Amino acid sequence: MRKQKVTRKTTETDITVEVNVDGTGKYDVETGIGFLDHMLEIFSRHGLIDLKVRAKGDLHIDFHHTTEDTGIAIGQALHNALGDRRGIRRYASAIIPMDETLSRVSIDVSDRPYLIWKVDFSKQKLGEMDTELFKEWFQAFAQNARITVHIETIYGENNHHIVESCFKALARALRDAIETDPRASDSIPSTKGTLGG
Repeated sequence: MRKQKVTRKTTETDITVEVNVDGTGKYDVETGIGFLDHMLEIFSRHGLIDLKVRAKGDLHIDFHHTTEDTGIAIGQALHNALGDRRGIRRYASAIIPMDETLSRVSIDVSDRPYLIWKVDFSKQKLGEMDTELFKEWFQAFAQNARITVHIETIYGENNHHIVESCFKALARALRDAIETDPRASDSIPSTKGTLGG
């Protein structure tokens, strides 16, 4: 089982994350930010990644540090759990509808981090959370999971639906990309014999 635990403690946040990438989508998430909890639960459930998150942050200032650092810790845990990425499919895409919204995520679990973000919001906040923070979460996750991630909302109006479809699409793409390929279960998915660089 590909499992990992990461603890990240700074003057701004104290975060512990546990992941099992061969899980069933069980989650136990507490960040102090209700909407972020909801998105991480969606990420876990639709990615079939067991996820436990305990985060305490300087929410009296704003939600930025907790959001970003949660993305960092989850990304690090996923990166560590995947090891040398032997046997994975590596590439995957998902197009997820949610009512009037359609979002697409394409990923390369390459050990080369990159984020392309083509998502626009019509409001600055969802509840108490700044919508600009969602890019920060995906950026932190992509960098620390060392995954190339392209995210695009093709169309959509409802900001909640836009964010949720992005998290669901990431989860489904990740689920497919990190699954073991039965035709190449002992191979590194690269002609170089290694990923990254």
